[in-house]
Amino acid sequence: MTKKFRIVMAQLNLLVGDVPGNVEQIISAAVRSRDELHAQLVVFPELALTSYPPEDLLFHSGLRREVQVGMQHLADEIRGISMLVGYPLYEHGRIYNVVSLISDGKLHATYRKQELPNYSVFDEKRYFTPGEEVTLIDIAGVPMGLNICEDIWHPQPPDRAVAAGARLLLIPNASPFEIGKQQQREQLLRQRVAASGVPIVYVNHVGGQDELVFDGGSLAVNADGSVAVRAPSFEAGLYPVDFKVSGQCVAALSGSVHVDRNEEESVYRAIVLGVRDYAGKNHFKGALVGLSGGIDSALTLAIAVDALGKENVSAVMLPSRYTSTLSVKEAGRQAATLGVACESISIEPAFEAFRQALRPVLSQGTAGVTEQNIQARCRGVLLMAVSNRSGRLLLTTGNKSELAVGYATLYGDMAGGFAPLKDATKTLVYRLARYRNGLSPVIPEAVIERAPSAELAPNQIDADSLPPYEVLDSILTAYVEDDKTVAEIVALGYDAITVKQVAKMVQNAEYKRRQSPPGVRVSRRAFGRDRRYPITSGYRR
Repeated sequence: MTKKFRIVMAQLNLLVGDVPGNVEQIISAAVRSRDELHAQLVVFPELALTSYPPEDLLFHSGLRREVQVGMQHLADEIRGISMLVGYPLYEHGRIYNVVSLISDGKLHATYRKQELPNYSVFDEKRYFTPGEEVTLIDIAGVPMGLNICEDIWHPQPPDRAVAAGARLLLIPNASPFEIGKQQQREQLLRQRVAASGVPIVYVNHVGGQDELVFDGGSLAVNADGSVAVRAPSFEAGLYPVDFKVSGQCVAALSGSVHVDRNEEESVYRAIVLGVRDYAGKNHFKGALVGLSGGIDSALTLAIAVDALGKENVSAVMLPSRYTSTLSVKEAGRQAATLGVACESISIEPAFEAFRQALRPVLSQGTAGVTEQNIQARCRGVLLMAVSNRSGRLLLTTGNKSELAVGYATLYGDMAGGFAPLKDATKTLVYRLARYRNGLSPVIPEAVIERAPSAELAPNQIDADSLPPYEVLDSILTAYVEDDKTVAEIVALGYDAITVKQVAKMVQNAEYKRRQSPPGVRVSRRAFGRDRRYPITSGYRR
């Protein structure tokens, strides 16, 4: 005898710490899953009640009370559908990362996460105690095993669930985006279904949370490794999966399978979502961009408009004696193309005022980098003033390559509230600009083709101070993301003097990076939560 049932993957964009608001989203999703989608079960992401990662909010007694109230509210409100909800469970002085099955006013089963990640951006061992028990639930007469996120990256938790009789695995997740991560997830899931012989429903969180962006991509994978349903990336929604049961065999029926076109699309959409949620969830009225005529600020402006709408974005040009005619012309042209209001404020009066004030302590003819930094800081002060007055979030425009080697000015071009390109190398910036122009040409070709320049001195270009970006970014990937030593990078074929110079710049710039604003993480090793190096260190390898 063959029977069918339906599970809804609730890929939601929730807000960390907003338990009442998250509860309302969960209730709304459950009602729709029941009344419109006619599902028997709706599965929510990991720690849906608090959203992820709640960090030290978990220690606050107020959050604990809100979680208890929220869980009771869910049980009281929803009938006619089962819900699998993630939340922190406070028990006997410990905290567990759990999911519970709620149905018809009762909590029927609870699974405690067994494998707690404590690497990269994760600190779960700081907060949670690992569980030990297998938990099965019954939906439509089918025994289903529960795991949570990191559990599936280890063979024991899913193997134990299947050994206990599970014929389907349900995996709530909060897995953040990085380049290539969806492919890694799916390769892993194929390995698990091949080993277990049962299908998997994998439900992921979506949305921006400070530096992290959760990309969704929830999916159902059958025992043969085929993807039956894949939800869109970077989009919240309810995605049904229909199952057929024939004897002991459970299989997901083919449904909608979303596919991202390429890496640039994924990265661009991740950054756009990160900007949208950081501004929106922190109640900024919009965004402000200092538009220089260079590719970084041009790409940042396009991202801001795509994230928030042109009516919520403004630009300011801040020319000096060293700003080229091309910069002024092309920056103005881009703002007009995007329909963004753009003002121009010369920094010359402020720059001259600082020079005069510093004349008694700065020797004539020896200013050099000092005067370049003063210009950048003039811009930072003016932009922050406009930001304060308008209530708009100032987006810094620096990229990962510059931040890595300290090619940026503290309290100058590093001033601002959020850094969209913080984890995008310069070569990736060019790829993203080309991708965005492939959708519609909003970044002037002259800006893409010109030699990069800070325009803080006569005829200045980045190549005066840095290796070519193709070389620099390759060295930075090896040194920052792969943790290779100078000698190991030289052995790859790079010039020894160049590698030593880059490594020294990275080491010396740590204090600057500690003072930079948060930005969207897109690589496997971003500056911030990922890479925690001491400022004061004698290590030089």
